[in-house]
Amino acid sequence: MEDKTENIIEKILLEKKEIIDKTIEKYFPRKFSRKDLEFMCGSNILNIEASNEAIAKPMWELLDRGGKRWRPVLFLLIIEALGKDPEKFVDFCIIPEIIHNGTLIVDDVEDDSELRRGKPTIHKIFGEDIAINVGNAMYFLPLIIFIKKKNEIEKDRLIKAYETYIEEMIKLSFGQGNDIVWHRGIIKDEKIREEEYLQMCAYKTGTLARMSAKLAAILAEASDEIIEKIGRFAESIGIAFQIQDDILDVTAPESIGKTFGNDIKEGKRTLMVIYTLQKANEKDKKRLIEILNKHTDDIEERKEAIEILKKYNSIEYAKNVARKIVEDSWKEIEKIIPDNPAKEKLRLFAEYLIERNR
Repeated sequence: MEDKTENIIEKILLEKKEIIDKTIEKYFPRKFSRKDLEFMCGSNILNIEASNEAIAKPMWELLDRGGKRWRPVLFLLIIEALGKDPEKFVDFCIIPEIIHNGTLIVDDVEDDSELRRGKPTIHKIFGEDIAINVGNAMYFLPLIIFIKKKNEIEKDRLIKAYETYIEEMIKLSFGQGNDIVWHRGIIKDEKIREEEYLQMCAYKTGTLARMSAKLAAILAEASDEIIEKIGRFAESIGIAFQIQDDILDVTAPESIGKTFGNDIKEGKRTLMVIYTLQKANEKDKKRLIEILNKHTDDIEERKEAIEILKKYNSIEYAKNVARKIVEDSWKEIEKIIPDNPAKEKLRLFAEYLIERNR
């Protein structure tokens, strides 16, 4: 990736982050008031202190650690590329971001991860019970935005937006479910095909990018065809983002705030693993599976597994798959989005996410 592209996109991410974070705090303050709880829950009796300890405090513990906020930025770029004013719809851009952070909290409990964004995971700080509850709450809290803004959206668009939200949340659970079953070794490795892995990524990681893009297109009053094609483009970015995340885990884990070879410890069947198992000799295949199934804390064993991946050029293979997925989906939407500065930013944005090194 050229430095120029990186500079342009990182500048956009930085510029948008402040407004995105202010919008999150507008709807989900760091400390809930009686009025906040009455609006969200319909009760003026609910204990404020308990609500802050259970929801606001752990939620903001993670949100304050940053993150790229790329899903809200994707939303705003699509709105702009479709000829609408992004400022008018900025409140909606935070919907996938809140959900995403909720999935991180729950995912860390499921994997018993130690670090998230360079600090102890939420369940290590607050306990598993609070972490699971706040993570699940963050799947639904963004619906408050629809409720607050319902009089500003045409009824048919509002219904379509709700339907999109529900459809994508269902897919999210199936994608995560597939990933869990695979890394627990419940299904034999030879039964996991590359296309199934990519579909899992489309649901686990691509779904929130697709939700972001489709909500933007719906609110921009785009046609059904454009909504679907933009959704597929965003999904491809999500898949490529996941693949790149997997690559960084075994090449530069410190850049994403994780422990070294965390995916190896979790036994994750990444695209690199699936490809290696297809190409490896019996000895290497057996050893790689053995290490993955051990969920090892041994750094040397993790390094050994990574060396097996490198031996069969799986990292470069995964990079090429990610690039091709995004390039192919871009060709579809390039024809339907009018030429404008936001369209070019979208293209650079996709390139940045799959070539990033952190």
